[in-house]
Formats: sequence, C-alpha cells, structure tokens
Amino acid sequence: MLEQDYLMRIFLQFAEILRRSWFKARDERDPKAAADMLENAVGDAVDIDGATLLSLAPESMAGILQVSGTDPRVTEYVARSLMLASAYLREAGEDAVADLRLEQARALADAYGLELPDDPAEMAGLLDDAPEPAIVDIASADDPRSPAVEAPERPGE
Repeated sequence: MLEQDYLMRIFLQFAEILRRSWFKARDERDPKAAADMLENAVGDAVDIDGATLLSLAPESMAGILQVSGTDPRVTEYVARSLMLASAYLREAGEDAVADLRLEQARALADAYGLELPDDPAEMAGLLDDAPEPAIVDIASADDPRSPAVEAPERPGE
C-alpha cells in the first residue's frame, strides 16, 4: 500500500510539473526555465542526485536506473520528461544539452521497452489542449516564487 501511495504521489507530481513546464514555456515564453523544472523533477523522482544523473552518458543513465531498482513506471515518466526537456532546450538555443536529453530519453526507452514519439516537439504538442487548473498542489513552502494552487471545490460545498 505504501508503494502504491508513493507511486501515485510521484505520478501526480510529474503530471503537475509537465503542466507547469508547458505554461512556463508557452505563456511565459521561458523554455529554459521549463526544461529546468523537468530536470529537477527527474532527480526528485528517482532519489538520485539529479545533476549527477543528468550528467551521465545515456546508456550509463539507463544502467544506473536499472540497478538502482527504480520502478519501471517511474522511468517512463522520466523518459518523457527528458524528451520534453529536450524540446524546450532546443527552443532555448541549447542544442548540445537538448541532444543529450533526447539521447538519454531514448536510452531509457530502449532499456525499458518504452515507446516515445519520433519528434520531441510532439511531446509539447500533447499538452496544447490541456486545461490550466492544477491536478494537485505541489507548491513548496520553501519556495516563495511557487504559488499555492487551491483545490477545486467539491459539488455541494
């Protein structure tokens, strides 16, 4: 039961980070900050230092996640986040890092048998019709720049 709760929390956080990063890239026109959000979420999700993990060669990253026992369901979100970060980094003109993130995403997909779109821009396009309300409030009390998002009212309240 605890594992399911943990996984659900990770999935909800990823969904919210994906949504926030999309709005950061599109509405605020800051694709570099959007990529940074996704990269930070990757480190948080796998309980490995994010900077260290993201500095690894693609195959090394996949190998580390396999031997660390990271849940395969989490690695799918990691791969998709890396692919989306790659699209944002390319928009920001950071082509070398964008190439690395794309290669890392593809290495994870190969290692875990995941299917990713051929074009990273398709990942961003999946969110084009997403509604703006938050899925879950993951605002950090430590970050005053992170606005709290109120949960929608339930019918009858």
